[in-house]
Amino acid sequence: MECQWKPDEQGLQQILQLLKESQSPDTSTQRSVQQKLEQLNQYPDFNNYLIFVLTKLKTEDEPTRSLSGLILKNNVKAHYQNFPNGVSDFIKNECLQNIGDSSPLIRATVGILITTIASKGELQNWPELLPKLCLLLDSEDYNTCEGAFGALQKICEDSAEILDSDMLDRPLNVMIPKFLQFFKHNSPKIRSHAIACVNQFIISRTQALMLHIDPFIENLFALAGDEEPEVRKNVCRALVMLLEVRLDRLLPQMHNIIEYMLQRTQDQDENVALEACEFWLTLAEQPVCKEVLCGHLHKLTPVLVNGMKYSEIDIILLKGDVEEDEAIPDNEQDIRPRFHRSRTVAQQHEGGDSIEDEEDDEDDLDDDETISDWNLRKCSAAALDVLANVFRDDLLLHILPLLKELLFHPEWLIKESGILVLGAIAEGCMQGMIAYLPELIPHLVQCLSDKKALVRSITCWTLSRYAHWVVSQPPDTYLKPLMTELLKRILDSNKRVQEAACSAFATLEEEACTELVPYLAYILDTLVFAFSKYQHKNLLILYDAIGTLADSVGHHLNKPEYIQMLMPPLIQKWNQLKDEDKDLFPLLECLSSVATALQSGFLPYCEPVYQRCVNLVQKTLAHAVLHQTQPEFYEAPDKDFMIVALDLLSGLAEGLGGNIEQLVARSNILTLMYQCMQDKMPEVRQSSFALLGDLTKACFQHVKPCIANFMPILGTNLNPELISVCNNATWAIGEISIQMGSEMQPYVPMVLQQLVEIINRPNTPKTLLENTAITIGRLGYVCPQEVAPMLQQFIRPWCTSLRNIRDNEEKDSAFRGICTMITVNPGGVVQDFIFFCDAVASWMNPKDDLREMFYKILHGFKNQVGDENWRRFSDQFPLPLKERLAAFYGV
Repeated sequence: MECQWKPDEQGLQQILQLLKESQSPDTSTQRSVQQKLEQLNQYPDFNNYLIFVLTKLKTEDEPTRSLSGLILKNNVKAHYQNFPNGVSDFIKNECLQNIGDSSPLIRATVGILITTIASKGELQNWPELLPKLCLLLDSEDYNTCEGAFGALQKICEDSAEILDSDMLDRPLNVMIPKFLQFFKHNSPKIRSHAIACVNQFIISRTQALMLHIDPFIENLFALAGDEEPEVRKNVCRALVMLLEVRLDRLLPQMHNIIEYMLQRTQDQDENVALEACEFWLTLAEQPVCKEVLCGHLHKLTPVLVNGMKYSEIDIILLKGDVEEDEAIPDNEQDIRPRFHRSRTVAQQHEGGDSIEDEEDDEDDLDDDETISDWNLRKCSAAALDVLANVFRDDLLLHILPLLKELLFHPEWLIKESGILVLGAIAEGCMQGMIAYLPELIPHLVQCLSDKKALVRSITCWTLSRYAHWVVSQPPDTYLKPLMTELLKRILDSNKRVQEAACSAFATLEEEACTELVPYLAYILDTLVFAFSKYQHKNLLILYDAIGTLADSVGHHLNKPEYIQMLMPPLIQKWNQLKDEDKDLFPLLECLSSVATALQSGFLPYCEPVYQRCVNLVQKTLAHAVLHQTQPEFYEAPDKDFMIVALDLLSGLAEGLGGNIEQLVARSNILTLMYQCMQDKMPEVRQSSFALLGDLTKACFQHVKPCIANFMPILGTNLNPELISVCNNATWAIGEISIQMGSEMQPYVPMVLQQLVEIINRPNTPKTLLENTAITIGRLGYVCPQEVAPMLQQFIRPWCTSLRNIRDNEEKDSAFRGICTMITVNPGGVVQDFIFFCDAVASWMNPKDDLREMFYKILHGFKNQVGDENWRRFSDQFPLPLKERLAAFYGV
């Protein structure tokens, strides 16, 4: 009989000694304990000792017993499949017998152990577990009931999917009605467990819960006023999730639910208030939001605004009373890992400078990212932000009276929250705010020199949210004073303010673009001075501000005096950093923007930078091979180093153009690129295709010998599931076509079919559509006989996707291609001729010979159909199109 296992006294003492030592604060003691524990794992009954200490050795102190259970849990995680049957049965038995231990700590430890065993696939092999735990819920003994519920809650959290599958004969059909009975239990802890268990099954719309949805909701309402915060928190959490998945069931009660959530958002317990505040964020995403919430806005607005004040605990955590900390080095743990966003090639559009990002902007409410990341202040601000986008200026009616009082309040804490409110509503209420901005912006610029650092930092953020408006006004009125003050804040003596000012300045740069050119010397002076002043974390943000400046002013940066200021500190940092230092990422991104902007001005610095990038790629690839062949000795390399290096090489190729030719000739970059283009990681392929396109433009003589190897790889990467990879491969094919001319012919069959499929796919992102259209046009320009027969399959989406791009070289070559193909296959365009007319009219000023091509095709079509038919046809045109074609082409 297994249960007769008895420990050896000497062995038991040895293990107890280890458990005591492992609680020592000394790290070398802990290390030796770790090693001994690893050695003990070789004895099959070592785990019996651990469970014995946890469940049987009641004479020992609780922390030691619990620790023994946690070490056992780690062993289960790592080696459970190797436990002998006798051992695993002994452990399971002991767990079930001791789930009701009188100590809450031991009960919780046993519960953790049970769910760990269960999640190792043991729910199937431990059929008595769930029935037994459900049975124990009915125990008269509180400890047994609470322990069993604690274990069930952990199992519901860890194994929700398996519980709701056929693998176990659907135990939830029994468990969920059982849990619902305990919503009315007299112990708050049990009520809280019961709701938490059921809550695990809301988002997945588990059938067993959906069958009991009405009693579940009734029970929740019954607990709405519970005196236990943990219960109220779980009720709020349930209602927030139900709002997403069963809105239909809440709608009849919506008025009362909103009133309830208003109270809970002001709950004395911040955890409850935070759960409740999520309700407004979720409601804002529902189409019914406006209708159900408009009558409550006057009550909700002050509640959210009130939640946006820093709590006392926030101020302590933020060291809000420390004004000057610039000399204190950063705690390395506080520096968030940075992720590099790989290069994506995109077209410029009419009316705006930047490409539409497929992703959302990153100017989220990250004014104080270091504290407990998500809190009531952030949630309230985020809710106000999304509600401003739903209600627009209707929200202002309720906000403006509050704002007047807050923004000019003598108490800094309240004034600070007002400035945050102003920033939160910027996007949604911009139209209504315009009337007040001439008065508010100067007030905010004044707040930039407030004596409280936390006021200065939030003001930076709020001003950045109104940068678009500032830049649209005469520069001397707002832009100049704002820029002057922001630059002072970049050199603030408080690190949080430095960070906020740097981020705000980067946003201002993106909005202002070349408006900043007159002030460049002054801006560079400040940014370069910050180099010597900043601690580690803010340096990384400074790189971003410099990179954004280069992107915004472009070639205006290419003046000897500016280069002299900017390059030495950047190169000095570059030389200090080791190849394995992740700080290279933001520095490489920054240099890539600078190289692109400086163009020939970057020449004196390019060789060491180029060389190092090639080395980084080569090192990473070599490391990857070692990892593949000997995974036990070498861990996987961090491929971000290679991706960032490829992107900087692209920046160099774009900036230096033909000047990069010598460097390419003396390196093995093309061989390395051939490997990168076949890497398993999509981001590596994405960046290598961007580099291929840039090198094709800069020095095709070195790329040409590899085309036969590259083209099949490009063809296999035209998979629109991976948008950015597909986009860059498409763009590279277009660049290669222009250079190859008629020699492109053998490669057209490798890519044409995929390109035509992509341009006809519904919901394809705009950037990919545009690049696909340009590449089809370019292929048709160099190989019209091969591409023109398919004209009818793509002409319509081709025309609609290119009508909004600015006149440029790429658009020019694509349209020459389309005209050449129409000459070869006029029948292919007949049915969609109106789309072609519209696309032609989108040109502001085409080159003379291209205009001549358009003229010939339009008049040829008109002559073909005759005046009468042409008049009937052109009567369908919208008036602006009719007028443009008449004015430019006389048709």
